[in-house]
Amino acid sequence: MNIDLADTSIRHIQSSLRQARHLMGGPAVGMVLTLVIVTDESAQYDAVRAANEAARENPCRVLTVISRDSRGSSSRLDAEIRMGETGPGETVLLRMYGPLAEHADSVVVPLLVPDAPVVTWWPGNAPVQPGTDPLGVLAQRRITDSYAARDRLGTLARLAENYQPGDTDFAWTRLTPWRTLLAAALDSGFAEITAGRVVAEPDSPSAELLAAWLSLRLGVPVARQFSEGPGLTEVTLTTVEGDISLTRPDGRVATLSRPGQPDRQVALPRRPMAELLAEELRRLDPDEVYHESAVRYAKDLAAARGTEQPAPELDEDRS
Repeated sequence: MNIDLADTSIRHIQSSLRQARHLMGGPAVGMVLTLVIVTDESAQYDAVRAANEAARENPCRVLTVISRDSRGSSSRLDAEIRMGETGPGETVLLRMYGPLAEHADSVVVPLLVPDAPVVTWWPGNAPVQPGTDPLGVLAQRRITDSYAARDRLGTLARLAENYQPGDTDFAWTRLTPWRTLLAAALDSGFAEITAGRVVAEPDSPSAELLAAWLSLRLGVPVARQFSEGPGLTEVTLTTVEGDISLTRPDGRVATLSRPGQPDRQVALPRRPMAELLAEELRRLDPDEVYHESAVRYAKDLAAARGTEQPAPELDEDRS
């Protein structure tokens, strides 16, 4: 069911949601959270599609905030409600014009699912400080994607410096299979690790975070080297008995090599946006490991640049 509301009001949107829910045979709100997507017109289709796929695992109300021309003198709100066809949740596209576009939070707050957590997601360019952004303040979790920014590494450094509990980034989420495989390889017993190497595209935020995480956890220097991609292509840990390596040159299948053992091939595909989002929606508590790795990267970057501005201090109790 699709309902188009032109030049509407919040009260009319709420009334239309209740009516649509009644017609669909669901008198109660069965949503576990509210997902607020902040995007533009060109990216909203892919973001909403990913949110609807993720909602099959985490039923939610999806509020998509699309700010149009804010230079006009008069405010206007257009809404599109989608229910039943795209997923188990409710999707509302909110297009805001004029001065209203500068106050999107005033529109979003009345439409939040009562007594349910809020997650705010910026699929494209992220605000300077997600934790203080008007739509970020509403949320328990704030999701960004530094890989989608024009200045990927600059965005990663800025997000790391402005970290607040609840922040996370898809550049970190993409590392979950890599970290899982590396941790499993080391769980079976290994010789002393003396150094590491992460090979990826030159401007890969995931590679920078992975190098910071490995250096922090293993207590050894981890070098960053470049390849043509796609994405991450190799991680090598040097031990006194030989190298432990995980290589993925094609973006699909990786080869795990360990001293004295036969090579093993494992599936390691680049995951779509819907899978990344679904993973983040499974947890609503702060991601402390991401925090530690991001802060480590920010500190290393500041030291390399010789800047006098310190990165945020790492809470040693969380390590």
